[in-house]
Amino acid sequence: MKMLLVRKFRVLILMVFLVACTMHIMIDLLPRLERRGTESRPGCSCPPPAAAPPRAAPRWPSKHTLRILQDFSAEPGSNLSSQSREAAERAAGGGGGAGGGGGTAAARTRRLIGPGAPRPPPPAAAAAPLAALFQHPLYRAALPPLADGDLLFNVNSDIRFNPRAAEHTEWQNEDNEEFLPTGETSIDSYPNWLKFHIGINRYELYSRHNPAIEALLQDLVSQKITSVAMKSGGTQLKLIMTFQNYGQALFKPMKQTREQETPPDFFYFSDYERHNAEIAAFHLDRILDFRRVPPVAGRLVNMTREIRDVTRDKKLWRTFFISPANNICFYGECSYYCSTEHALCGKPDQIEGSLAAFLPDLSLAKRKTWRNPWRRSYHKRKKAEWEVDPDYCEEVKQTPPYDSGTRILDIMDMTVFDFLMGNMDRHHYETFEKFGNDTFIIHLDNGRGFGKYSHDELSILVPLNQCCRIRKSTYLRLQLLAKEEYKLSLLMKESLLKDKIAPILYQPHLEAMDRRLRIVLKAVSDCIEKDGYDNVVENDFNTDVNTVTTER
Repeated sequence: MKMLLVRKFRVLILMVFLVACTMHIMIDLLPRLERRGTESRPGCSCPPPAAAPPRAAPRWPSKHTLRILQDFSAEPGSNLSSQSREAAERAAGGGGGAGGGGGTAAARTRRLIGPGAPRPPPPAAAAAPLAALFQHPLYRAALPPLADGDLLFNVNSDIRFNPRAAEHTEWQNEDNEEFLPTGETSIDSYPNWLKFHIGINRYELYSRHNPAIEALLQDLVSQKITSVAMKSGGTQLKLIMTFQNYGQALFKPMKQTREQETPPDFFYFSDYERHNAEIAAFHLDRILDFRRVPPVAGRLVNMTREIRDVTRDKKLWRTFFISPANNICFYGECSYYCSTEHALCGKPDQIEGSLAAFLPDLSLAKRKTWRNPWRRSYHKRKKAEWEVDPDYCEEVKQTPPYDSGTRILDIMDMTVFDFLMGNMDRHHYETFEKFGNDTFIIHLDNGRGFGKYSHDELSILVPLNQCCRIRKSTYLRLQLLAKEEYKLSLLMKESLLKDKIAPILYQPHLEAMDRRLRIVLKAVSDCIEKDGYDNVVENDFNTDVNTVTTER
């Protein structure tokens, strides 16, 4: 009896299996049979109705189509919904999809134009104000001749650039070679990050038309990420990313959308650090012709493949989790905003961020950190001395290194730079130790800029208002950028469009820069009216700017 039940059960399972297979075959063949029956119409000689448009037979989506639908978030436009993406495709006329509306619209357009109608003129090539700006004499002034002591690294010296200097045993190329900036190897064979380092001198981080900078920006976006670690210190999460060519960059992830403003009740020292502010700061610095911000580019990073799977930082790895919305998230360790409530989540595992190229290692090129004389109190109730003493600048000008050289003028440049961005978080700055006090200020850490477009923080301009000093070159460039043909907002918009995650800035931020530029020029004008032009504007040109046409 027991054996009989077992046999019946096996027969039942076999029958269920055969029925399932038959249904699967029928479902697969049914659309083809319907289409064949529609095309042949056996036994009917009447033609189909003329008004009925041909309709494509329904088809099941292929595996390839399903894979595309699952992985759409890997594209830069992944924040679009599937419905809006389909609507955009139909609007662009690229359709040929299941609805077939794109072809009908195209045919209707062709009928309206007609074969004999004149073709509309092609759109005129857009003007390139940025290229015109960089051809202006103010942007072609030559630097003083560079001596050996004016170069951060002498190409003919015995300094050896060894990727193993940072004690990473995996930093070796296939031939176990060292990068040697000597006559033994052509500089053209160096990676772009090394060309950037070699080009640093007493007056600039990079020259105006250094091709290695554009190539380095491309490397920041395209180079394979081989390892990731959290950066120690700082108030918010930052990651150090190492690339396949041994270069390194500082990654700041996206925390706010482009249109979000800093809440009015936030203190400046607890504001978010914005990845797009770092990118925009690099472009603004270059348009102002300071060239004191290391190259920064935006990148869409796969949090799973390019962070979690390559990190050796256990503290970072432990903070990864999957959110209730099935997105990959992590939060790392830092002073502010490093918790589950402030986690960084992808869509589902893609996240935007800025990548800032590293400066040379401190073991090769030491940097000195200086306290900003106009540093804020970083306290909820206390005020800094400069906020209550209107003659504070006179005291600063009697203190080294501000009592000689160009350091006070560098501070004024940095003040203008920060005011245009709305950056209140400039507590320290750095210089290269090799060049002593006669060198430029490096504009690092600009993530708290571009937080408010509806408010101009006039306290950032206090150093300029108190000291009433500015370089002639800076003043003339600011006047140039206030003209309609060289409008700062248009130049910034054009420059930022080159970035891979453009648009970088919300339009009101661009308009705010024009407004703030007028405020800066009004402040300088008031100083000139009070103290006289020669006492305010420091002539830093060796020759007449109108006759300078050479460049590096």
